[in-house]
Amino acid sequence: MTEDLTPAEAYAAARARNAEQATALAPFREMYEFGLDPFQIEACQALEAGKGVLVAAPTGSGKTIVGEFAVHLALTQGRKCFYTTPIKALSNQKYADLVKRYGNAKVGLLTGDNSVNGDAPIVVMTTEVLRNMLYAGSQALSGLGYVVMDEVHYLSDRFRGAVWEEVIIHLPESVTLVSLSATVSNAEEFGDWLDTVRGDTEVIVSESRPVPLWQHVLAGRRMYDLFEEETDHGGRGAARREVNPDLLRLARTENTRTYNPRDRRRGKMVREADRERERRQRSRIWTPGRPEVIERLDAEGLLPAITFIFSRAGCEAAVQQCLYAGLRLNDDEARRRVREIVEERTASIPTEDLHVLGYYEWLEGLERGIAAHHAGMLPTFKEIVEELFVRGLVKAVFATETLALGINMPARSVVLEKLVKWNGEQHADITPGEYTQLTGRAGRRGIDVEGHAVVLWQRGLDPGHLAGLAGTRTYPLRSSFKPSYNMAVNLVDQFGRHRSRELLETSFAQFQADRSVVGISRQVQKNEEGLAGYREGMTCHLGDFEEYARLRRELKDRETELAKQGAAQRRAQAAASLEKLKPGDVIHVPTGKFAGLALVLDPGIPAGRTNGHRGFEYHDGPRPLVLTAERQVKRLASIDFPVPVEALERMRIPKSFNPRSPQSRRDLASALRTKAAHLNPERHRRQRAAAADDREIARLRTEIRAHPCHGCDEREDHARWAERFHRLQRDTRQLERRIEGRTNTIARTFDRIVALLTELDYLRGDEVTEHGKRLARLYGELDLLASECLRERVWEGLKPAELAACVSALVYESRQADDAVAPKLPTGNAKAALGEMVRIWSRLDALEEEFRINQAEGVGQREPDLGFAWAAYQWASDKSLDEVLREAGMPAGDFVRWCKQVIDVLGQIAAAAPAENSTVSKNARKAVEGLLRGVVAYSSVS
Repeated sequence: MTEDLTPAEAYAAARARNAEQATALAPFREMYEFGLDPFQIEACQALEAGKGVLVAAPTGSGKTIVGEFAVHLALTQGRKCFYTTPIKALSNQKYADLVKRYGNAKVGLLTGDNSVNGDAPIVVMTTEVLRNMLYAGSQALSGLGYVVMDEVHYLSDRFRGAVWEEVIIHLPESVTLVSLSATVSNAEEFGDWLDTVRGDTEVIVSESRPVPLWQHVLAGRRMYDLFEEETDHGGRGAARREVNPDLLRLARTENTRTYNPRDRRRGKMVREADRERERRQRSRIWTPGRPEVIERLDAEGLLPAITFIFSRAGCEAAVQQCLYAGLRLNDDEARRRVREIVEERTASIPTEDLHVLGYYEWLEGLERGIAAHHAGMLPTFKEIVEELFVRGLVKAVFATETLALGINMPARSVVLEKLVKWNGEQHADITPGEYTQLTGRAGRRGIDVEGHAVVLWQRGLDPGHLAGLAGTRTYPLRSSFKPSYNMAVNLVDQFGRHRSRELLETSFAQFQADRSVVGISRQVQKNEEGLAGYREGMTCHLGDFEEYARLRRELKDRETELAKQGAAQRRAQAAASLEKLKPGDVIHVPTGKFAGLALVLDPGIPAGRTNGHRGFEYHDGPRPLVLTAERQVKRLASIDFPVPVEALERMRIPKSFNPRSPQSRRDLASALRTKAAHLNPERHRRQRAAAADDREIARLRTEIRAHPCHGCDEREDHARWAERFHRLQRDTRQLERRIEGRTNTIARTFDRIVALLTELDYLRGDEVTEHGKRLARLYGELDLLASECLRERVWEGLKPAELAACVSALVYESRQADDAVAPKLPTGNAKAALGEMVRIWSRLDALEEEFRINQAEGVGQREPDLGFAWAAYQWASDKSLDEVLREAGMPAGDFVRWCKQVIDVLGQIAAAAPAENSTVSKNARKAVEGLLRGVVAYSSVS
């Protein structure tokens, strides 16, 4: 209270208030109905003092307030502010927020889809747009005072992360950078790097959530708290959190159940008692169904909720299950408002397209307050779901993890069905960082007193492991920065080779690599001390045991080498036998998941034919497409044929056979079994081992037996020490190579890229050739391939729809496995051009191998994927949405997203293609017009 202050304290407080009123922060604070948190005030004060800031705070804590203050400062000072976001949906959202505050005249939007008022003092854009501006030396950069990089932790993204570092490195020194990040465990390290490349940068880290989060496990009818109530309150207390003992007992009971109802026991009473005990246990700990979970949350007052299901099909199925269960979360008034909003937002979509898009089933779910949200949905539909959820008109959303990335859709509760997800290669446990990101949606600031994270009980759930996920804040920021061809020509054009090399060495990737060398050096020193101890342990009084151990290793290595040669020889024989197969051959697959009788549909021989899913050739030998006796059509690999195979019989394949038709497969498989079930393959005889006649092996065995240490009584003890010595020595050498490899890694990769571009005449020393200037305008994973196609005039004379089909191969990446049926392609000139693109890629691939440019490290050109060519061709040829989606077998959202990406690259090609003696530029623009219609045109985000 003021009356409790001494006169001196009251005077000091008055001076502090007056000083604050004189700052830009004071009027900014008055714009908000709520008070700012300490971390927000600290960051804003640092900004006003002229410092850059890195703010790392949990999802939903209000980091964007700091970005909005940068906007306020820019307007106050008469300067510009660019607000960058990683995805177009976030850009659109932030644009709408800023327009509401400052008006249309002062705010612009630049994304791949939209260009609105680009000369405004505040411009919201995707990060790629700003990167392209910097390389092009855009006039829009004039007067730029602040750049806000929202979700800056995206620089860990292995596909797009490099863009963030390019922007940070290349922004003019006069620009103040505001970096907003999720809570990361190495924020100080990232801040140190920003301090190095951008100057004085304040790091502000906030660990506390604005709304406390309670963790639960839902098992059967009971909701268990994950942690004991008295040890921690909502995750904010400092006390050590203990796992709920009731939950631990439940897990022990579940995991030690040994009763099997099929056991035969004597005595009816014993069996009845066991069955009753089993029933009681099962009634407590089943995994609740999806409608049951929503009903339970509704009864507990925990809606709205987002349920994360790591599958698009699972999200759609969950909505259907809730509809079939009769769930209704909206009253009549809410249903009416939902219908009004949806009909207004979808008014531009033709009625015939609504049927194709499943509009009416989707609307029924929305009216009941239930929806799915995933990348396969039409962008307009996703936007409507987001809007209705924020308005409280949708109360249960089933979403994939992509929802956790930035979109402002907070809920009261978050439900996780499982703690395992498919990471693109295998089913893996989610990480603490992913768990934090997903559960960060729970708890709406200013609405909810607390948020709730609910994990559904699954057989084998370990409460201790779950507590580790919930209690760990390990989400390290790791650079994914790699030089690209486009980056190289742009840098050399602006700065020359030497200065470009120096700039790349200032990247966060190199900063982290240099720091990691210190720890590796310490490990090398420890290993050297260990080697001295192992050397002493293997000392033998009869002779040089190190020499004896070397002979034993050489013998083992020689035996391993011969075994590998034998295996390679057998593989070669098997591959040669596969090359002799023809369509209609009946074979016996010797091993693997599809072992048994099979009919060859396509021999899959790498002879430049269109038999590959991702291109025109296979590079690992023949991969026959077969129909198994069990009616499965599969593309087999060399691993399925460890021994040579030969045709047992011949069968005619009907011309009408369709591998996608279950009836066709059933009929042909039946004919196969009838014709060939009695046939038995000839057993393959094993050849004599090469080691039996090898002179080198004989010599080594003689030397080993003659060595003095061979007769030592403690020989095998010495050998164990020698083996440890050898392993540690090998590990130490690897560490030394890592130290050598991590020094100047980015610059060395840049040097190799520059050497390849010089070989192809894109660069001549510090000069960028005409071909190089064209490459500088092409951004994307296959930038060099696109440039080579323009140089070799591969796309000349193509019609717009044919050009769209070819360009689709530069952007599309299939979600299907490599054994899928070969994609359908347009005929004529388009097919020839696609074949020529694959030939050029093969040449570039060989050149990259020669220059040691490694795709596995994220550098270089992946193989073009032809899987979207037919869909792009059909859509650009004005075919109906129903026909295109049916033939593509693709969700509307994916179709729209790929079309938008094709349109983006077509725009780049139109700008980069020669203006004279070329039809490519004109036809690229026409192809854009052909693609930008219907669902693609009225979807405002991609």
